[in-house]
Amino acid sequence: MKAMVLTAKDTPFQLMDVPDPVAGPGEAVAKVYTCGSGLTIQHSRAGRFNLQYPRIIGHEITGEIVEVGEGVTDLKIGDGVTAYYYFSCGKCKWCKADRETLCDNLKGNVGRDCDGGYAEYMKLPADMFMKYPEGLDWKKHPAECGVLTDAIATPVKVIRRARIEPGHDVAVIGAGGGLGIQMIIVAKWAGARVIAVDVRPEKFETCKKVGADETVDASSVDVTEALKELTGGYGVDAAIDFAGTKSSMETALAGLNKAGRLVILGGAASGIEIPGKLIKSEREVMGSKYATRGEVRHALELAAKGEVWPLVNEIHPLEAAEELHQRLEQGLVTGRAALKICD
Repeated sequence: MKAMVLTAKDTPFQLMDVPDPVAGPGEAVAKVYTCGSGLTIQHSRAGRFNLQYPRIIGHEITGEIVEVGEGVTDLKIGDGVTAYYYFSCGKCKWCKADRETLCDNLKGNVGRDCDGGYAEYMKLPADMFMKYPEGLDWKKHPAECGVLTDAIATPVKVIRRARIEPGHDVAVIGAGGGLGIQMIIVAKWAGARVIAVDVRPEKFETCKKVGADETVDASSVDVTEALKELTGGYGVDAAIDFAGTKSSMETALAGLNKAGRLVILGGAASGIEIPGKLIKSEREVMGSKYATRGEVRHALELAAKGEVWPLVNEIHPLEAAEELHQRLEQGLVTGRAALKICD
């Protein structure tokens, strides 16, 4: 099969012919039609995660089961599937509470600790494949359906954690990125008034297209003051920070209303200054990562009902993976991108 393979840390992809995977006991193989290309896998391409090489990355797949191994009963040939990202144990306190992202015994990630979706076929333990619900046309929209599992499921989780309700003012920081655009979509679905914040004003047209009510150019204005001004001096009820820099987090925190919530999803900044008035104002700072299986299923069901739909602006052939990832690294992709693997 054809595959885009990483052979060493922070080196270009190589298009290779590699052996087709074969399903063993408890495993299944899917033919991969598309695979989303987001910042998570760009971090793998850039060498920010520890990988064993050679490695085929990618997890936001739309595929079709073509082989099942001995003992597999929940999948059959022809099923349309995507993949869950975390190899969680299913047995610890957190897994039993349906919070797999906090698994005490996390065994790795699809596309990092096993080969992923930048290939014509992909093998996983059968329970790592998730079947698409009835009503979701994965054959007609494979790229969007694969992206749903991350780009919509993650914001669905944020809505719940940040307790976003109709009428709330919500700032999305890094709004023009692969997750930021989808966060706008989901926040609007939840009934919020959305303020898109980004350092690239050329992305604001797309932000408004998907539902942003206001925009703030973080490259030219004081974000905290802008958020206050746009909310009558109160500040926003929730700020969702995909940038995760010290500056973005501190300005977002200062731009919160009383009892406002700051949710941090990106970056690795340290040393954020927490103002003393945090207690009196009852503001909250919380982290969030990816989504549980239940949240992924919820996102798929919402899409099947026509309530939400991701924005995929670019679909490229597998051979264009390196060029696409160079643009991802530079922040030049608005919304989400995907690779078309098979017809």
